[in-house]
Amino acid sequence: MKIQEIRSFCDEVWENSIIPELIDYIRIPNKSPMFDADWKQNGYMDKVVEQFVSWCKAQDIEGLSIEIQQLPGRTPLIFMEIEGQTHNSILLYGHLDKQPEMVGWRDDLGPWQPERKGDRLYGRGGADDGYATFASLLAIKSLQKQNLSHARCVIIIEACEESGSYDLPFYIDHLSNRIGKPELVICLDSGCGNYEQLWATTSLRGLIGGTLKVEIMNEGIHSGDASGIVPSSFRIIRQLLDRLEDAKTGEILSEEFFVDVPAKRIEQAERAADMLGEKVYQRFPVESGLKPVNGNPTELILNRSWRPALSYIGIDGIPPVASAGNVLRPSTSIKLSMRLPPTCNAERASEKLAEILTSDPPYAAKVSFKPDWAAGGWMAPEIAPWLEKAMDDSSEHFFNKPAVQMGEGWSIPFMGMLGEKYPDAQFLITGVLGPESNAHGPNEFLHIPMAKKLTCCVAEIIYSHYQHVTYNQ
Repeated sequence: MKIQEIRSFCDEVWENSIIPELIDYIRIPNKSPMFDADWKQNGYMDKVVEQFVSWCKAQDIEGLSIEIQQLPGRTPLIFMEIEGQTHNSILLYGHLDKQPEMVGWRDDLGPWQPERKGDRLYGRGGADDGYATFASLLAIKSLQKQNLSHARCVIIIEACEESGSYDLPFYIDHLSNRIGKPELVICLDSGCGNYEQLWATTSLRGLIGGTLKVEIMNEGIHSGDASGIVPSSFRIIRQLLDRLEDAKTGEILSEEFFVDVPAKRIEQAERAADMLGEKVYQRFPVESGLKPVNGNPTELILNRSWRPALSYIGIDGIPPVASAGNVLRPSTSIKLSMRLPPTCNAERASEKLAEILTSDPPYAAKVSFKPDWAAGGWMAPEIAPWLEKAMDDSSEHFFNKPAVQMGEGWSIPFMGMLGEKYPDAQFLITGVLGPESNAHGPNEFLHIPMAKKLTCCVAEIIYSHYQHVTYNQ
C-alpha cells in the first residue's frame, strides 16, 4: 500500500465529490420516521436514497452492484455488494436518516443550511452519519486504484437508525443469505475522543425511557385557593424521581441498573483518560466555571460508558415563564431517558423502571409511566491481534499516533443485533463524532480532516483483513 497515494486520492475525492454531495444532503430534511410521521408522503427519504445511489453508481468501482430494497410499509435500505478476491466477507454499515432540527443553532447556521467553515461542515446529518456511504465506497475505491486486493464487501445503509432501527431486523432476515457470515463488521456511526487518531468503540450503552405522568385534578385551580391542600404534581414527580436517582450526585440508586465493569474496559478507560486528560469534560460547551460530576477523567469515561445515567429530555403541563399564572396545575409529565451499561438487560431494566416510579405513589396520586423504548447495549468481542495491529498501523500512518479503544455513551441498536447474529465476527466501530460535533443537538458539524483520515484508515484495515485471511488459509 502506498500511503501517500491513498491520502492524496482520498483528499481529492472528498474535496471534489463527497463534500458537494454532503452539502446537497444536508439541505434535505429527511428526518427519521419517529420525528416525521409523514416521511413517505414528504418524499425526503426517497430523495436522499436516490441521491446516494446515483453517486455510488458513478464511482466506477469494479464488481459493484447496488439495489434499493423496499419491504412493504418500511423505510428503504441501500444494499451494495462489491466482489472481492476472496469469498471472505466484510460488512460495512451506515445510515442516512436524521435527527430533528433542535433549537439553539447559531444565527449563521441551521439544520438544513450547509455551511463550510474551515475544517468544519455544519448541518444536520453530515457527521451522523451521512458521510458513511461515501467513505465506505471511497475506501474500497482507493484500494482498487492501487490494484490492492480485498475481500467481498457488503454495504448496508439504512433509513431508520435514529428511530431505533426497528425496520432493520426485517431487512437483515430478508437479505441473510446474500449477506452471508461477515468476518469483519465496520460501522462508521460512532465517536472519537479527539480528531488526532483513530478511535475504536469497545462498547455501547443500552437505552430505556418513557413518559412519567402525575395527575392530581381535572383542571387548574387558583394557587391561593388549592395550594397547601392539594399536593403539587411537580412535588410528587420529585419524590418519585428521588426513588431512582440521588439528586445530589446523579447516581442511580437501584442495583438492577448496574453491571460489573470488565477489567479490560477499565484498563482501556484509564489509557483513554491519559490521552484526553481534562478534555474528557472540557470538550462540552458548558457555562464558565461549571464543574464535572467527578474530577477524575477515568471515572468520567466509565460513567459515560459503563454506568447508568438518567436524563430529563422533555416536559409537559408547565406553561412558559412569560405566560405562567398563579395556578396549581392539574398534571405534570416528564420524559425520561436512561442510559444503561452495555451488558444490562434492557427489557428487565425497563420493567424495573416502571415499577419504581409507579408503585405506592405519594398521596395516592394518579401516576402512569408509558415506556417508549428498550434498546440493549453492546460489548465488542475480544479483539483479534491482526485487527488490533491493523488499527494501530493505520492510525500511525494517517494520524502519526496509535489507535485508542474506548467505550461510548450512546446506543446503536444494530450492533447488538449483529453481535448476536454473527458471534464470531470482529468489529471495528468508529466514527467522526468528536469534541463539539454535537450530533442530535444544535450546530452539528463534520470534522472534514478527521473524515478524510478515517476513510484512509478503513481502506488500510480492509486490505489488512485480506492479507490476514489469505495468509491463514
